[in-house]
Amino acid sequence: MLSNFNVLLGVSGGIACYKSCEIVSRLKKLGAGVDVVMTTHATEFVSALTFETLSARPVVSDMFNRDRQWEVEHISLAKKADICIIAPATANVIAKLAEGIADDMLTTTALALKCPIIIAPAMNTNMYSNVAVQANLDALKARGFVVIEPTSGRLACGDSGKGKMAEPADIVAKAVDVLMPKRDYKGKKLLITAGATRENIDGVRFITNRSSGKMGVEIAKAAARRGGEVVLVKGLTQVEIPSYISKVISVESTAQMYDAVMENYADCDVIIKAAAPGDYRPVETITNKLKGDEITLKLTKNPDISKAVGEVKGDRKLIVFCAETQDLLVSAKQKLQSKNADMVVANDVTAEGAGFDVDTNIVTIIKRDGSSANYPKMKKSEVADAILDEALK
Repeated sequence: MLSNFNVLLGVSGGIACYKSCEIVSRLKKLGAGVDVVMTTHATEFVSALTFETLSARPVVSDMFNRDRQWEVEHISLAKKADICIIAPATANVIAKLAEGIADDMLTTTALALKCPIIIAPAMNTNMYSNVAVQANLDALKARGFVVIEPTSGRLACGDSGKGKMAEPADIVAKAVDVLMPKRDYKGKKLLITAGATRENIDGVRFITNRSSGKMGVEIAKAAARRGGEVVLVKGLTQVEIPSYISKVISVESTAQMYDAVMENYADCDVIIKAAAPGDYRPVETITNKLKGDEITLKLTKNPDISKAVGEVKGDRKLIVFCAETQDLLVSAKQKLQSKNADMVVANDVTAEGAGFDVDTNIVTIIKRDGSSANYPKMKKSEVADAILDEALK
């Protein structure tokens, strides 16, 4: 979900430092790159080695460390950051940020940032309610800082009240919302198919096609980024499946893909059939390797997954793909009707920059009401967002 983003995590000296370890872990699981800057006092609570192990990057705390390749480090960290999270943010650091003081690596880097900054205060409840702290927080909010309010409960000092740092899951969720404000699929569940199927001929051979699964996986990634809950049914794919996809079902044959789709479609709002399941399979599969000068295969038709879904979809939206080598638009319109689909994504796999094994595509989207939209050559990630945009219209 965050594979294209770099997060700068600032950790200041409070007992809530231990929670920041989970922030790094959650960000990494979402695919983000994470750089950690610690104040000297923060290293008294959690070691730099812990954050280095979790982030797989060196931790920065000393402004005058000469053990690394030369660069103006606070500037380089600021330039590469897409977002900064300061958690925990102590009263001291909040005051420095409000007044523009830069006397350590964290505050010096913060002054050089151009990206959004999230701060998660954590301190004693009396400190948090102090008029000076509240005035500093108000000043930061007025400058565009995103403040995640602390929660109430028993504090490390033994007092009870407001001052506990927000939970790591809530802090990371806020970062996702800031980085990806387009969350128009939140609350929706999508079933997406991707990749090729294969039908065994004998113990070593099988029938398949050239689908790489790139288009279907990009749609799944885009839907998840936009807040959707995704069930991905994948055949043979040549791309990595990110860990943030809600549910991944791996299948081999068209029959297995059919079963997986029919078992899961009922809970979904949108079904997108981007896979390339084989149309035919051998009538008989031989256990051992076939031998001989000539081999004759008798094929039979596989179940039509899109048609089966179209017959039972009800109010669900069904989007199908039409990959052709000729008569593209005629075939696409026929498929739209015969599958009882709501939208068809048509592409000529013979066109340069479209089809299988490439990172781009050229598509025409046709809807059931007869409207259509032509898209030029685009990255498949961009095509994925275009498909999801059209599905919402």
